[in-house]
Amino acid sequence: MITLKDIAKECGVSTATVSNILNGKNKVSEETRDRVLKVVKDRGYKLNYVAQGLRRQKTQTIGVIAEDIAQFTTPEIIEGIMEVCEERGYRTIVQNLRLYARWQDLWFDNDKMYYSVMNPAVQEMASIRVDGIVYVAGHARKIHRFPNDYQIPSVLAYAYSQEEEVPSVVIDDEEAARVAVDYLVKRGHTKIGVMAGEQENIHTKLRILGYQKALYDAGILYNPELVTYAGWGKELSYNAAEALLSKDITAIFSMSDRNAGGIYKYLFEHGKQAGKDISIIGFDDEMISDFMTPGLTTMKIDLLGIGKKAIEMLFDKMEGKEVSKEIKMPCRLIERASVGRI
Repeated sequence: MITLKDIAKECGVSTATVSNILNGKNKVSEETRDRVLKVVKDRGYKLNYVAQGLRRQKTQTIGVIAEDIAQFTTPEIIEGIMEVCEERGYRTIVQNLRLYARWQDLWFDNDKMYYSVMNPAVQEMASIRVDGIVYVAGHARKIHRFPNDYQIPSVLAYAYSQEEEVPSVVIDDEEAARVAVDYLVKRGHTKIGVMAGEQENIHTKLRILGYQKALYDAGILYNPELVTYAGWGKELSYNAAEALLSKDITAIFSMSDRNAGGIYKYLFEHGKQAGKDISIIGFDDEMISDFMTPGLTTMKIDLLGIGKKAIEMLFDKMEGKEVSKEIKMPCRLIERASVGRI
């Protein structure tokens, strides 16, 4: 395997010069730099990050622990993390716990299951000597994931941290729901139903608060009978659609695009259409929302921004800067054709 000394000998410079060039230090001429970098590329030389880290107690490596990469929110969050790391000259190492793939939702309250995969992941990050960790949750909830004596700086993305030393980046569910329902109200709708997720879910609770706030601001009395807690998913909302649509409503705030898909399916089977017979607004802006007929008006989650903000917070933390305990990222309304005016 080619070494730093081999590169230096071939280029006729010192090993210190090669090291300075590879570490971005401006202590050589452009001609020398170009010559060294060409040899490095031609010979396929790779920096030994672990050895570097042992020497200077810093590996220029960020660890990412994802609860499950298959969750639709996770890939874009990780993309945001990796984009910023790349800009700063850091590598990323991703650990996929595969919690949903392994156990679906059975692991939520089962510490034995969870820590059987979390502990090895944390230990490996420590053995690699990553400079920091971003933990990417699959859904929002209050979680405690790192031991109190854990020394690696860490940030939580897409869930609420219960640890004082671990800040978190979450979406502003309440305000996003308020904006969505206010959009319906401004188009003349006063009888607005809700296709909600599980009743105890944090996303659900906060979005209900946003729904209630929009109604209050518009002088509309909140009616809990117009809220259906279906759970998350197309089939669940399809099964709940008949009961919700029978409640003399003109619009539905669907707490996910997939739930909206279940309502669309029910409407299609009964000769009706979103935007014409009933207005629907979704949440998430998943890719499918643009392909639905008609296109689904929805609230877009800034997943890329969550990843970027989380890693920026981590870098600030690593540099000893003051960081907020929690940052809420706003969502953006995407207008399509599923909401009509009254």
